[in-house]
Amino acid sequence: MRTTPPFRADHVGSLLRSAAIKEARGKRQQGKIDAGEFKQIEDREIEKIVAKQKAIGLQLATDGEFRRSWWHFDFYGLLDGVELREVESGIQFQGVQTKAQAPHIVGTLGFPSSHPMLEHFRFLKAHSQATPKMTIPSPSVLHFRVASVNERLYPDRDALFASLSEVYRQAVKAFYEAGCRYLQFDDTAWAYLCSKDEVQKARQRGTDVKNLPEAYARMINRVLEAKPRDMTITTHICRGNFRSTWITSGGYEPVAEVLFGSCNYDGYFLEYDSDRAGGFEPLRFVPKGGKQIVLGLITTKTGALEKKEDVKRRIGEAEKYVALEQLCLSPQCGFASTEEGNILAEDEQWKKLSLAVEIANEIWG
Repeated sequence: MRTTPPFRADHVGSLLRSAAIKEARGKRQQGKIDAGEFKQIEDREIEKIVAKQKAIGLQLATDGEFRRSWWHFDFYGLLDGVELREVESGIQFQGVQTKAQAPHIVGTLGFPSSHPMLEHFRFLKAHSQATPKMTIPSPSVLHFRVASVNERLYPDRDALFASLSEVYRQAVKAFYEAGCRYLQFDDTAWAYLCSKDEVQKARQRGTDVKNLPEAYARMINRVLEAKPRDMTITTHICRGNFRSTWITSGGYEPVAEVLFGSCNYDGYFLEYDSDRAGGFEPLRFVPKGGKQIVLGLITTKTGALEKKEDVKRRIGEAEKYVALEQLCLSPQCGFASTEEGNILAEDEQWKKLSLAVEIANEIWG
């Protein structure tokens, strides 16, 4: 078993919001409780899920993203130079849309020392006996999802990426100083680049997609240069996760050589719970050595529990391309990428995480 992250049994980060959190958020929006009362409820509920993660045997703990509405826009909207605004329509998933909001880059980008998620992490660390894990959206997603950019400040992609890399270098330093040693960049952009349809949609939005994987890799590596040696930074690649639906399909082949071979992440959480993610063949580009591949073989989109032998068989199939000592196991995504959550029950969520721990103990323990 590994003693440093990512762990043999791990998870992406978000958890189904508890009934108490949902009720309190509604009361806060209606003005029935103040910010202090709301935070007390959040604190109490986060302490519960931290204890639950420890109880089922996980070596890490997250706050379940309980203080967020979105997995990504909450973070972006609190950066210097970014505004989260109402827009005409939300992000289109299969048969359902998200809330109609989008980030706009309106000023000089920066990572404020007062960013609330630093305090969110400090609370998690103070109440965790396991390794506290912080999840934030990748800089590439802000580029891919931004609704508008101040072209006076950022006239082209190179200028924007140079600024984004500096913002994230600041973020890495700030989270490290807050005590974070396990940080994850959640990323949908790489998965969209695996889909001809999504690439075409990006072109239609005016996104410059020429050599975009290579440009993303350079930007991310510039960020990772700021990572201290005792800090782990992983990424999670996702094809969409909202109310148990999805956005895109396509195997990793179009980006695999750049993503696995050129990006200097310590580990990759990869969606592998359905045929929409393709086969394991693209893993042949994973360098032999330290990089860890976390196989997302347990779905968060339904409550049906996977059969242990099926999961073990698929891990064996992945071994044809990556050695067992470079493999880990997790659900394919979070259970609640937005506050609405996926369509399964809390007890089903915990059974799935417990299954990951049980399988990991049997294979690597």
